[in-house]
Amino acid sequence: MDNFNKLDNSTIQNNIDVKGYLFKVLSYWKLFFVTIIIALIVAKFMNDYKPKIYSLNTVISVKEENNPLFSTGTNIAFNWGGASDAVETIKVVLTSRTHNEKVVKKLNFFINYLKEGRYRLEDVYGQTPFIVNLNTSKPQLYNKLLQVEITGENTYNLSFDFNELGTNQLITYDSSVISNYNSNKTSFSKEFKIDEEVNTSFLNFSLKKNNKFNIGEKYFIQFVSFDGTVGANRSISVSDITNGSSMLQLSKDGTNKNRIVDYLNTTVFILDKDKQEQKILYAKRTKEYIEVLFTKVEDSLKRIEEELGVYKEKNNIYDLSEEGSVIFDQTIDLEKEKKGILEFNDYLNNLRSYISSHDSFGENVPVPALISIQDMKIAEEISILIQKSSLREKLRGSVTDSHPSIVVLSNEIKISKNNLLENISTLKVVNNNKLNKLRSNLSSYKSKLKRLPKTEQGLLKFEKNYEISEANYNYLKQKSYEAGTAIAANVSDVKIIDTAKDLGNGPVYPIPSFNYLVGLMLGIVFPLFYIITREVLDNKIHTAEDIQNNYAIPVLGVVGKNHGNNNLAVFNKPKSSVSESFRALRSNIQFLFKNTDADKSKTLVLTSSVSGEGKTMISINMATVFALSGKKTVLIGLDLRKPKIYDDFDLTNDVGVVNHLIKQKTLDEIIIKTKVPNLDLILSGPIPPNPSELLLNETADKMIKDLQERYDYVIIDTPPVGLVSDALELFKYGDAIIYVIRQDYSEKGMMRMIDDKYKNKEVTNISYVLNDFSIKNKYGYGYGYGYGYGYGYGYGKYGNGYHEDEDNKGFFSRISSLFKKN
Repeated sequence: MDNFNKLDNSTIQNNIDVKGYLFKVLSYWKLFFVTIIIALIVAKFMNDYKPKIYSLNTVISVKEENNPLFSTGTNIAFNWGGASDAVETIKVVLTSRTHNEKVVKKLNFFINYLKEGRYRLEDVYGQTPFIVNLNTSKPQLYNKLLQVEITGENTYNLSFDFNELGTNQLITYDSSVISNYNSNKTSFSKEFKIDEEVNTSFLNFSLKKNNKFNIGEKYFIQFVSFDGTVGANRSISVSDITNGSSMLQLSKDGTNKNRIVDYLNTTVFILDKDKQEQKILYAKRTKEYIEVLFTKVEDSLKRIEEELGVYKEKNNIYDLSEEGSVIFDQTIDLEKEKKGILEFNDYLNNLRSYISSHDSFGENVPVPALISIQDMKIAEEISILIQKSSLREKLRGSVTDSHPSIVVLSNEIKISKNNLLENISTLKVVNNNKLNKLRSNLSSYKSKLKRLPKTEQGLLKFEKNYEISEANYNYLKQKSYEAGTAIAANVSDVKIIDTAKDLGNGPVYPIPSFNYLVGLMLGIVFPLFYIITREVLDNKIHTAEDIQNNYAIPVLGVVGKNHGNNNLAVFNKPKSSVSESFRALRSNIQFLFKNTDADKSKTLVLTSSVSGEGKTMISINMATVFALSGKKTVLIGLDLRKPKIYDDFDLTNDVGVVNHLIKQKTLDEIIIKTKVPNLDLILSGPIPPNPSELLLNETADKMIKDLQERYDYVIIDTPPVGLVSDALELFKYGDAIIYVIRQDYSEKGMMRMIDDKYKNKEVTNISYVLNDFSIKNKYGYGYGYGYGYGYGYGYGKYGNGYHEDEDNKGFFSRISSLFKKN
């Protein structure tokens, strides 16, 4: 035990006690258990309460496909697909308002099918035994829950409550008009048959049965905002399968798998349809124009044929002469070619005027009725221009002109427009040169024609007109057939790789396993945060290790909790663990007295930082253990400001040290015999106005010396040093000093002053005693019986055998004993 007096300050532990903190954390196992259970319950509730969100997808390929039935030599040689749409443009189209309006309208997604669930109305689209056949041209109650209760195999009851104020909103989906309806009734309830029209001023629809009816089942239908539904469904996700690939994956989240499947498949269907329409837009316009022109040419051909027959019969001439036939053969081809060039020049003039005066190009672009092989590039550029212009106008309904897709399309349109105008100018120059040559050749044949008889000249004229009209007729008939075949045989650019399908996938949110894991983690983190916060803010002394790690003064021992009625723990329960701890202190303190002669009186001074730390209780019991060992002992109560000792001995504090110090009483008159053998007591007496001055006078000094001559042990109970300086003045009398610290009560900074005095050797032979100590796992691994406490406290049958006065029964043992008594 020499280390109590020779403690090297450098050995004070400043390292973190990992093992101690581990035991502290483990000591809160009940808190961990409760928080984890609560967290898992919350996770279970969240898994059940939160709407389950599912995610499904479909995969498509976007790649230009040209019609394999047509070669570059085809007279109507359009590039039917035009230029391939950029993948980014397709992404914008799929999320555009216009496209999604078409999908919502086709699916009637503005009709909600609902059913009462555990926590909310659940979306049961695709799971109801009926579907709503809505008359979109007539008004419907807007946002009102309409209850449908199955009442028979083919009947149902429709019921709902009107608004209390009497004004109800109606919506007409075809016109997107919202109106008001005032009702005098508070509710509506009526039975209908399947397929029977619900025809009222506020509802217009019928139910179509698609599955077996279960009598008593209740559903709800609701007609909601069209624009709101479109907005909610524009969140479809479009992503590339791989970088630079034409493969796209369309994904959509929602609470109802059937809705997701139908929406994804329908959005691809409409995209495919629109793409086909864009590809054949110019071809359809061309065919329509050809059909109109074909009818006119057909009528003209009939008229010329009739006139030719009348002329032959009237002039009795049916065949051309040999010379006339030669002239006819020589001029007919030239006339056909001239007529075609003139018609095409007129078309080029109209086309150039239209291109120059328009910024967007739709179905009104002038169409070449008679297109020869020379203009194949013109037709291709027109198709590209119309297709890109249509795409741009469609995208403008969803994004601004600064969007990258719009910017790219605008640049491509500008390039196509410039290329087209340049080609038109080039073609006109070429055609004008051809016309000049044709006119020169035709003029030579006209002079030969004048040498023929008048009747033959007329016949040749009719024959020439008939031949040219017939050629035009056959040509247009062929072009109409080719255009129609190309439209019918159009190959789509959009290919479906994987359709959307419910494969039984679980929800993407909430994920039960993830929520349970998060709950488990939070159940651990919150207690840890609480423990760490508590430890950081905790400034109390809990264990002897706390004292050793922070202060240089050694620990003499620890004293357990006193469960007795008063502070006479050793006398009243000599076999208790508390009594045993004082006997250990009695043994340990002998090392503090080693500098004192064995036959001389020994004085023990007890103090503490503040009131309430158990200094008086330690004083009484230390005096008791010395007295019970056969030593004459006196206990002096020198805490003149707040005396307590008298109450534990059932005495009054009328006479004591104060009376002696002011010379009212002699020393013998204030000494009181106690019921404890060999123990005398001197109370503090009445509270004086000047306690410090009384303790510093010569009478106090003489009193202590007289008592040291009479008794083997003098125990002095002093005031707390943290409050007054009286105790420091009394340290001079002590052969040993005990500084009392109370577990969970004394603050760590309270002992700093006395510890500094110890380091500066102003105070010697002082030790700490940890009072009111109990072994708790949260204070680390406890303080063992090296300090006189713990070896007999609650350690099974061995502890009970040594400490017969200790009440160590557990809760269940006490309950069991209670039943045995009864």
